[in-house]
Amino acid sequence: MSLDKDTVRKIAFLARIRVPEDALEPLAGELSNIIGWVEQLSEVETEGVEPMTSVADMTWPRRDDVVNDGGMAEDVLANATDSEPVSGEEGGGFFTVPKVVE
Repeated sequence: MSLDKDTVRKIAFLARIRVPEDALEPLAGELSNIIGWVEQLSEVETEGVEPMTSVADMTWPRRDDVVNDGGMAEDVLANATDSEPVSGEEGGGFFTVPKVVE
């Protein structure tokens, strides 16, 4: 595929890149070469090739996705300037902040 100056000018405009008029022609040639290289990739035989996310074949360790409360309410609230102490299941264990809406 060959790009002309008008197409390169439009690409530069869309990319918000200022390209001087005398640089459009050389840039058109460079972009045409890049597109040619990308088109060559369609000639590569990929039948039966598994998609991959890394060149190293490995499986990352995973943990069980279990919902819990963290069990560290006291530790977290220890960093607060002001807080309600943890008491029982329902009450307490909150950060206390100044009222901002009257």
